[in-house]
This record gives sequence, C-alpha cells and structure tokens, in this order.
Amino acid sequence: MLRLLTFVLLCIMSLTLSSGNSSPLAIPLGLDRIIPMPANNLPTEEKIELGEKLFFDTMLSRNSTVSCASCHQPENAFTDNNPVAIGIDDRIGSRRTPALINRAYGRSFSWDGRAESLEEQVLLPITNPLEMDMDLDKLIERLNNNSEYRKAFQRTFDSDVTVEGIAFALSSFIRSLFSGNSPFDRYMHGEKDALSTSAHRGMQLFRGQARCIDCHVGPNFTDEQFHNTGVAFRDSIFTDKGRYLVTGNEKDTGAFKTPTLREVEHTAPYMHNGSKKTLIDVIEFYDRGGNPNPFISDEIQPLQLTDEEKQDLKNFLKALSGDWMR
Repeated sequence: MLRLLTFVLLCIMSLTLSSGNSSPLAIPLGLDRIIPMPANNLPTEEKIELGEKLFFDTMLSRNSTVSCASCHQPENAFTDNNPVAIGIDDRIGSRRTPALINRAYGRSFSWDGRAESLEEQVLLPITNPLEMDMDLDKLIERLNNNSEYRKAFQRTFDSDVTVEGIAFALSSFIRSLFSGNSPFDRYMHGEKDALSTSAHRGMQLFRGQARCIDCHVGPNFTDEQFHNTGVAFRDSIFTDKGRYLVTGNEKDTGAFKTPTLREVEHTAPYMHNGSKKTLIDVIEFYDRGGNPNPFISDEIQPLQLTDEEKQDLKNFLKALSGDWMR
C-alpha cells in the first residue's frame, strides 16, 4: 500500500510539472511528457546548473583525476566506448558504463537495480573504490573550502555543501539529459518518409518476429525490468550473478536491467560487460536464442532471421538515434 501511495504521489507531482510552464526540462519529440520524480527534488535551473558543474569536475574523485564525465561522455550519449568502466588510477571495473540519456524515466538504477532512485545512484560511483574512490565527508570538506561551490550551494539550497545537496544537484542534471526527435519519432508523428524502407521493415520485425518489443517497450524502449539472456553464463558458470546480488533470489541469477535503445547506434560496445562489439553482434546473439542456462528468461527464444532481416533490424535500431540534449 505504501508503494502504491508513493507511486500515486510521484505521478501527481509529475503531471503537475509536465503541465506547467516553469519547468526547465526540455522534452524532445517522442518522449513521455510525464516524468516521475521525487516531490522533494523537483528540477530548477539552479540545481541543474550546479549538477552539471559537479558532473564535469574532477574534484569529486579522491585524487582529482576523474569526473563523472570521464565515463559518461556527452559525445557518446553519456557513456564511453570501453567494455567496462575505467576509474581512478586506471582501475578496471566489472561492468559497462550505462548511458545516462532519458534516465529521468528510470524506475531502478545500475545494471542490477541496486539503487532505487537517481538521488541514491549518483553517490555510488563517487564512493566506489574502482571508480572515484572518494570519502563523502572529505568531499564535503573539499567543496566547502571552495568559495565558488559554497556560494552556489547557498544560492541553490540555502545551506553549505551537504551530501543531500550533491545528490539532488547531480540527479537534477541527469534528469535533464534527453534523447528524442529520432527518425522513428518523426515517422510516428506523421513524417512517413522519415524511415527508410529497410528501417520500416525492421520496425515490423522489432514488433513481431524478432520480439524485441517484449522487453524494449514504450517511448524509452525499455521495460526497466531484469532479464537473464545468458550473457553472463560461460563455461557452465555465471561470471556475474547480476540482480541476484541485490535480491538474493535464485530466479534473478544472471539477470540484468533492460537498457534503453535510444542512441544505441552510438553506445557500443553492448551488454552489461561490453562483450558485443556491434549491433549485428547483438542481433546474432538474440537470433540464436542467447546463451541457454538454468535461469534464462522465457522471452529469449531462437528467432531464425535471414541476413536481410538482420540488416533491416539494425537499420531500425539506428533510426532510434536522434537529438540528445540538455
């Protein structure tokens, strides 16, 4: 009941925000106008600007060498081109850097859903020893010793730098990162020549035989759920237990969150471990039915696509690239 009431409250706040004229969020064509967000952290231009400054500042890492943008690069739809994240002192992470576009619509965060809100998520890389390796108390002290930041927090939150203020500002900035106005969006809004003939065939495959829409659904092309496709199953063992590490539920073994397909053309390599280098590699993986394992999702079945159909599907996926913006 509490979860239901919380959801209703968020929807009310989102609807109020989306119908007003004062929101600093510029939502492009193709995306939902209703954005779920916490009532205690509605966006303001001041919070977004402060969050953007923090996002690009290496002061957030222990030795001031990496920032959030070191992995979440704007030119790559706010991810990078490494198979897994590379953090402070070139420390190698275990999973791919997720793209941050359209995370305003997220319902859980990280590949395994360990964070339930953006406010929670944005602090995890800062303290992670393999990423920014920064103690939050030391970060507060560092930023409060910087007169520019101290003044910015006073203007934005009427207080000195706090952990909550950092989380609110960073999450507000990330909520302002959208991707839309793609050829697909323009096609759906009446521009019938926005999709090539091949991409149009690919759209039919996406919705039909290829069954992509079973998981990649809605304006953001993700169900925000967790699925085992077998990517982490090799040599009869799981190299990463995924969602199970959060829930402890055996059925979640090897399950990872469905990523958005927005800008997928620009976010290679793919999967939670960056193991697929190209879109065709991904399509081939699903065409053969993933990697069979004891917990593989029911949605994963061999597709038996022809080579032409695979190219059509790839061209449709490319048609989901549009404008990513702040």
